[in-house]
Amino acid sequence: MLRSLRISFLMILAAAGSFSAMAAGAQYLPPAGFTLPVHPAATTAVTCPPVPPPFTGALRLRSKYEGSDAARATLNAGAEQAYRDATRTVDAMERQVSKLVQRGDSHCAIRALDSWARAGALTSTDTTHTGRAVRKWALASFSSAWIQLKFAPQSPLKDNATAASQVENWLSQLGTLVARDWKGLPLNKINNHSYWAGWALMSTALATGRDDLFADAVALLRTALRQVDDRGFLPNELKRRQRALAYHNYALQPLVMLALFARASQVPLSDAETAALKRLGERVIAGLDDPTPFRDATGVKQDRHFLNQPTNLAWLEAWCSLYTCSAAVNNRLAPLRPLNNVRLGGNLTRLTGQNLVASGH
Repeated sequence: MLRSLRISFLMILAAAGSFSAMAAGAQYLPPAGFTLPVHPAATTAVTCPPVPPPFTGALRLRSKYEGSDAARATLNAGAEQAYRDATRTVDAMERQVSKLVQRGDSHCAIRALDSWARAGALTSTDTTHTGRAVRKWALASFSSAWIQLKFAPQSPLKDNATAASQVENWLSQLGTLVARDWKGLPLNKINNHSYWAGWALMSTALATGRDDLFADAVALLRTALRQVDDRGFLPNELKRRQRALAYHNYALQPLVMLALFARASQVPLSDAETAALKRLGERVIAGLDDPTPFRDATGVKQDRHFLNQPTNLAWLEAWCSLYTCSAAVNNRLAPLRPLNNVRLGGNLTRLTGQNLVASGH
């Protein structure tokens, strides 16, 4: 009875687009796949792998599109290399944490994150737009991996309570910074970056139990869905000209995860919001084979190199948990499975429903 009343209360608040701070301490739940048992490591590691050095410097990073026009679609080779050099340890840490969690090496995953937490990594307030982007991508990786440990039935965090507390305090600190970094933007500046920030905040809300981060994440999801036009386009992603299809695909990755997690925590989307997400997804899915509508909308031929990386299609696993996928979509995914995306939690084939029936969940 009490649980029913709480869910009804949250649904009323969600419909208004906000959550009250009075509901502090709410227990949000991830989709079922994120609560599966963590596979134990094949062997017990004598030592953990070396942890990438914590990134503790200023987040004044260069954009790979430095010098481009307003479309931000022309790569600057020198700036891109500088960016990759500067973020090498962040990228390595994202991949290491995801790999450790997926192979069941919870002790080493906690140890790695604890070392970055104690160093105060990625907490600099001396930032550029690109630096703020890197912070929210990293947070999405770390928090979406962490909740798999937090909600695993073996409760691997219990044996590492002190380190786990340190990590969650750090994730919470990063969440505060990410919320501040991406809040209050005008509508014409709200694009895929804000959606990825929303996903980072959603996963961090589940990692830390913070209602304010959860509310911010839901608000960003609702804002994104209001931006979808009648044709299924996101106007701010159409501005990317030859990369419009690629950036629509990129924007969908966090939006689908946000919708999936909102549903798991009993936060309903309105009929209009559900239709908007479906319209957007169907537009992009059709564009994977026939980008003509994107070419017509932008006036330029679309760059489809992103299709060469299966990680860019991993979101479709989550999409198929929200909507019924066509045979064509399933046939596209079948030879690519398991589909992995570090910033969405790792193995989405396992995490978002494709293997849940076989596992008894």
